[in-house]
Amino acid sequence: MRRTGGLGAAVLLAACVALAAAGPALAEEPGVTEQQILFGQSAAFSGPAQDLGRNLRIGIEAAFEEANRQGGVHGRTLVLRSLDDGYEPEAAIANTRQLIADDGVFALIGAVGTPTSRSATPIAAEAGVPYLAPFTGAAFLRDAGWRNVINLRASYYQETEEIVARLIEDLGIDRVGVIYQDDSFGQAGYRGVRLALERRGLEPVAIGVYPRNTTAVKTALLDVRGADPGAVILVGAYKPVATAIAWARGTGFDPVFLTISFVGSNALARELGESGAGVFVTQVVPFPDGDEPAVTVAYRRALAAHSPEAVPGFVSFEGYLAGRLAIEALERCGREVDRSCLLDNLRSADAIDLGGFALRYGEDDNQGSDAVFVTVIGRDGRYNPIDTLRLAAQP
Repeated sequence: MRRTGGLGAAVLLAACVALAAAGPALAEEPGVTEQQILFGQSAAFSGPAQDLGRNLRIGIEAAFEEANRQGGVHGRTLVLRSLDDGYEPEAAIANTRQLIADDGVFALIGAVGTPTSRSATPIAAEAGVPYLAPFTGAAFLRDAGWRNVINLRASYYQETEEIVARLIEDLGIDRVGVIYQDDSFGQAGYRGVRLALERRGLEPVAIGVYPRNTTAVKTALLDVRGADPGAVILVGAYKPVATAIAWARGTGFDPVFLTISFVGSNALARELGESGAGVFVTQVVPFPDGDEPAVTVAYRRALAAHSPEAVPGFVSFEGYLAGRLAIEALERCGREVDRSCLLDNLRSADAIDLGGFALRYGEDDNQGSDAVFVTVIGRDGRYNPIDTLRLAAQP
């Protein structure tokens, strides 16, 4: 039998000692090396919803770079790899598989949309990959059976409940029409409106439907206009929603228009221009231009450092909070990080305080925030936080 010489034995012994000392730090946890932790994102960076993916990515990167400038998380820098799915489910499937199998990401973060998340979550779940802070309030993602899914934001049901409550209590409007895009996102928002109305013994007076990733909304608008509703709730991305509102107002149809956070608030106001005054939008994060809670100030500082030309907004703020949430979970894991630790730390935490924005999870509760805020576009095209729809309902 061949024996190892003295020098060879010494080298072998030294290597074994080094491996033993490194322990879990050198364990084969996907996406984790001695120097970095790799996250993956599949989102819309092209097409009619591209502003959502781009701003969400900017916010996440701002949070990661903020941590990296301070030495990273327990000595590791955070890296985000993003792929464009154009807000199409098939592309989201391909991207998710690539990020997990080829790129070997530690976790997925900041997906955009309900139909894309519905396609990607089974792939992530089968691989045991955390699916963090998707930009959607879809009810199916709040199911306790998803052990790998962690939601940051309030649900679409909570947003639509707030809209319907405010319409009836503040303005006395109970004739409500709904226009929504024909996919799982639009249907989720529509169900939320319908449930909120049913709780009050009401139902929509008219419904209009249009295809996803288009601005072909005129037929849907005509279907609703015929019922002469006092308010119209729109469930869609910013381009078709803006097209519908501008076209309606240009033809003299001017009910109260309301929409939910997924629309992409900055992009909606930009697309609407002068037609935007008086449009209400529910939000699921605090007002990004304020001074309270403290995390809003930290967000603007981090955004300016990462992307000086970027305008603060609700979408990038949500991305920043998503990044901060991931960082908080990693900090709690210590140096010996793995996916189970990340998820366990979030689900078992009594409360997670992100600079005054509190998140609470539980063993069977994977949604951190229930907060819904109501805003309105002013005549200057800027958003204003409001407590009541009164006095703000007319452009």
